[in-house]
Amino acid sequence: MANLFKAQMANRSSGHWHLYVALMGVPVSWWPEADWGRSAPVPTLVERERALAELGYEVAPGCCWEWIEDSDDPDDPSSPVLLIAAVDVRRVRDGGPE
Repeated sequence: MANLFKAQMANRSSGHWHLYVALMGVPVSWWPEADWGRSAPVPTLVERERALAELGYEVAPGCCWEWIEDSDDPDDPSSPVLLIAAVDVRRVRDGGPE
């Protein structure tokens, strides 16, 4: 699919759930982002869709959120687990970097 971007959601740095749309070729500081300001519960599908819409994106047709597990220190099995969700999205309105 053309013109798709990857949206990811994690609670890595601040402990808060944070969503961003990765845009290749532009500084990370320009990436559209949203933060729920909480660590629990995990944002619902409706909350994620609302945040993406506010950023000008929507989940691409036929796509769904996929979860992966990571850690702060892959060499330390006792390191806290980080959950990262990702989905393909498409722009639904103009504005901002692409």
